[in-house]
Amino acid sequence: MTHDLPLIWAGLLAFAVFAYIVLDGFDLGTGILFLVERDRQDRDVMVNTIAPVWDGNETWLVMGGGALFAVFPLAYSVILPALYPVLILMLLALILRGVAFEFRAHATHFGRRGWDIAFCGGSIMAAFCQGLTLGGIIQGIHVVGHAYAGGWWDWLNGFTLLCGVAIVIGYALLGACWLVWRTEGELHRRNRRYALRLGVVTLVLVVVVSVISPMMHPPFMHRWFTWPGLAFTSPVPVLIALVAWQFWRSIKRGDHFLPLLCAEGLFLLCYLGIGLSFYPYLVPPSITIWAASAPASSQSFLLVGALVMIPAILMYTAFSYWTFRGKILVGDHYH
Repeated sequence: MTHDLPLIWAGLLAFAVFAYIVLDGFDLGTGILFLVERDRQDRDVMVNTIAPVWDGNETWLVMGGGALFAVFPLAYSVILPALYPVLILMLLALILRGVAFEFRAHATHFGRRGWDIAFCGGSIMAAFCQGLTLGGIIQGIHVVGHAYAGGWWDWLNGFTLLCGVAIVIGYALLGACWLVWRTEGELHRRNRRYALRLGVVTLVLVVVVSVISPMMHPPFMHRWFTWPGLAFTSPVPVLIALVAWQFWRSIKRGDHFLPLLCAEGLFLLCYLGIGLSFYPYLVPPSITIWAASAPASSQSFLLVGALVMIPAILMYTAFSYWTFRGKILVGDHYH
């Protein structure tokens, strides 16, 4: 059981991070799509689709950060110094976005335009920084003696910038699919077109990042292109192609919810592919799940709290989405 505790916690941490991605992804994506929406009423409708749930979505980010700090302190002490500029900028962008979300509802016409720009900018920057963080971890963190041994800007290169752009486009795809589900009329039709275009660009970026990522470390290359690792990884690109095909069909058929489900499925498969590349490392290419973990007694104690909190958060989330289900019309609001 002691040996299994780090694996259990790694699974819970992975679940919390993925829950944040799929829930706050469409939330940030809705803000990103402010770039192309000119009509004030349409922007109000877009905001009102996420108003009842947006702050609850970020609970998973807090939980993931807390779990990393409490259960994998070595990984926490390495990842944060390696990515401080990115993570600080991401948090500032989320704060700006949250402030803009609340203030835009009470601003005048001119002031609301400024808060809309802040909401959009904060959404783009938060998503871009999350992509930079992902790219920085995939490329590896230089560790010497259980401490970060790299420089302040090691995370900044072409690959991490590519990952940043990919996450921004991917979140915009989630946002468009969310609006396809939650809106109607011309706004619905426009986002259906956006979703199709963003889906194509997202798939291209997924392919490019997936080709480059295994070249970062020999274990990644071995797992994706040699046997027996190929037995576990080869189904992922096949499933991605099937999901992409189903996404295209759902858009063309005029489905409302299925495009969002397919887009979330694409993110899930990409996430699974990253997990298969990383295992058993928490901080590639040097710190494993077991090496990074806290003492077993601490993990056991914290696990009790997690087994209470995670179901509670899931029930609250499900209740919120169920309560505020249905299409949002012009004039609906939650402020």
